[in-house]
Amino acid sequence: MVGRKIIYVDDINYSLISLKERLKARYEVFTAQSSEILFEILEKITPELILLDINMPEVDGYSILRQLKADPRYSYIPVIFVTSNDDRQSLITGMELGAVDYLTKPFTDAKLLECIEMHLNPEKRDANKPIILAVDDNPSILKSINFLLNDIYAVRTLAAPEKLQELLNIMVPDLFLLDCNMPVLNGFDLVLMIRGLPEHAATPIIFITTEGTIDNISVAMHLGASDFIVKPIDETILREKTAAHLADYIMRRRLRDI
Repeated sequence: MVGRKIIYVDDINYSLISLKERLKARYEVFTAQSSEILFEILEKITPELILLDINMPEVDGYSILRQLKADPRYSYIPVIFVTSNDDRQSLITGMELGAVDYLTKPFTDAKLLECIEMHLNPEKRDANKPIILAVDDNPSILKSINFLLNDIYAVRTLAAPEKLQELLNIMVPDLFLLDCNMPVLNGFDLVLMIRGLPEHAATPIIFITTEGTIDNISVAMHLGASDFIVKPIDETILREKTAAHLADYIMRRRLRDI
């Protein structure tokens, strides 16, 4: 029985036929050779995933992704770029716009299926990964953090700090990344909230802020923060500090459970 619905968008007809043939045993694949055809199909079906080429005439993949993310009817659908572009900037641009992944042509059937399944079934992808919760009222910062860390960790993001308590009722992060200056509740408020929960008395909390003053660092540490990173976020520093604090926390947790 053919499974879930996927739309593949590419201006090259051979690519459409080839990929549909490779996936037809597992998925119901719809093909679109242009932006116009894609949105006509979306009026008729609701796919669970969209595979999208970048380099197309008239309307390129980046523009199509912007349209999808701007429309509440389609913004939640995961989009994977499928393209011959293999440079880092293309990848970063795609992720910043909201793509969940990036497949570089040519790719094996195994790689294609692995990538699709990972995003159709995120619980499988994240089952054995430490959970990181990033809280920041700036969506672009959250996207950057997700892009920089989601290859190793199960990254969850929250743009409304006042929803933190509600979210913690259904998940238990292994590390928090908190912005300092946010409306309604700031990072200092959130540290107090988190440290007030027995299950998070020792969970690492890293502040990420534009105001890395001695006073801010001192207050944050006094309230229970574990570390401090100053914006703009440096990828190496973020990855190194995240890895170090998680390693210490997981080791302490294992020793406690012995």
